[in-house]
Amino acid sequence: MFYFSKSKYCDFCDCPKHAWLNRYKPEEYYIDDATKARMEMGSIVGDIAMGYFGDYVEVSMYNGERLDLNRMIERTKQEIAKNTPVICEASFEYNGLYCAVDILKKENGGWAIYEVKSSTHTDKPRYINDVAYQKYVLEKCGINVTGTYVMCLNNQYIYDGKNLDIQQLFRYDDVSESVAKKLPEVEVDLERAKSFLEDKNEPDIPLGKQCGKPGDCAYWGYCTRNLPKPNVFDLYDTYMKKKLALYNKGLVSMESLEGEPTITGEIQKRQIDFALHDKGTYVNKKEISVFLDTLSYPLYFLDFESVQPAVPKYAGTKPYTQVPFQYSLHYIEKEGGELKHKEFLAQAGTDPLRDIAEALCRDIPADACVTAYNKGFECTRLKALAGYFPDLSEHLLSIFDNIVDLLTPFQSGWYYNREMGGSFSIKSVLPALFPCDPSLDYHRLEGIHNGGEAMNAFPAMEKMNAEELKQTRKNLLEYCKLDTFAMVKVWEKLREAVE
Repeated sequence: MFYFSKSKYCDFCDCPKHAWLNRYKPEEYYIDDATKARMEMGSIVGDIAMGYFGDYVEVSMYNGERLDLNRMIERTKQEIAKNTPVICEASFEYNGLYCAVDILKKENGGWAIYEVKSSTHTDKPRYINDVAYQKYVLEKCGINVTGTYVMCLNNQYIYDGKNLDIQQLFRYDDVSESVAKKLPEVEVDLERAKSFLEDKNEPDIPLGKQCGKPGDCAYWGYCTRNLPKPNVFDLYDTYMKKKLALYNKGLVSMESLEGEPTITGEIQKRQIDFALHDKGTYVNKKEISVFLDTLSYPLYFLDFESVQPAVPKYAGTKPYTQVPFQYSLHYIEKEGGELKHKEFLAQAGTDPLRDIAEALCRDIPADACVTAYNKGFECTRLKALAGYFPDLSEHLLSIFDNIVDLLTPFQSGWYYNREMGGSFSIKSVLPALFPCDPSLDYHRLEGIHNGGEAMNAFPAMEKMNAEELKQTRKNLLEYCKLDTFAMVKVWEKLREAVE
């Protein structure tokens, strides 16, 4: 029998090859720590949403750690027979097609489907495919579906820090019109999927818009494994649509891209040129000197780490507000002065906002010259903190007004070498500038090696024992400290380049 679920159906609609790889090559599936955290948060959001309509019955049942689908289906039938007003995880099966409805609500003489998503909007095509599949299965099971809705987080809801108002936290949209348009296609899609997935030969489906941006799809690495390295998808600051157009013309390798007339950006042309020819390092001394002249002492190097809870945890925040919980600060007070360091890391389980704002005002003098790498992130956090705390806003905004971006010389193309490839993030620039410096190697760190791991570690600290908590705090501090030390080294390298 052909077995299918709503997630498999959505994967097939998005990209048939994705669904095929899920079945035959699941070991190639890769997601990063930030994506894993978002998926876990999706489960939390779903649990909270169950109470949106008041009292409910959840039919989730387990056999060990696995869901017991047969028992869930039988329990759903019992609750429907009793006219239970709200059934969560209501489960249905029709000829091998399985689905669990997040919220099944008795209304208008039948049952309405409410699909819960942890995003802040309801109009993604995947969501319509999801609900249409559910409606198809339920109607085949004899259920009178009288409404179809997608429920999401309300990005205008501001948490007061006391009581989570789930009526304000969520909103939902009626998607009946879109579902009605999709519904006739479901059975055709399922027939196609059955034939497609029974073929054990890997499908030859080229890269396309279904892939999203590089890294969006969990199989991106697998599907691009045979492309030359570097390739067209590594081009700096180029829209995916243009990359795909070049790819579809057969312009994949850097050799094939050399001299391509549609590539007009100086940075992109230099990237291709340097990838093909050993040209060492390009340095525009004039522009870098002008940039360095904008810096003054005392000179500070600032980096934040933050969490982004889907469900707001701290007063004054909304769903997915970036909440800084840590910073590292290296600084030099005068020309030739000693490199010093300060840091802040909030206590586990506390609201970090007031404490980090006060610490910043304490550690960074008003009107001091501050550098950040890709300063938009730090600037946005500072401006938000100033909004939360009017009594500190003048000082925080003075820091905001005086931040200089260390990314600028690289993003502007004034300093480049082959090893940077098509990325000017600190994680790409650092090994390109210091290929043999173990003190700048993030892999040597213990426990925390990137921002995604840091983001996951802070909320996890609330449930750690004393020993685990001590070690995690140490790991977080070491990671963030390396970020600003790396900035210092980048600044020093720029100074060397113009001497």
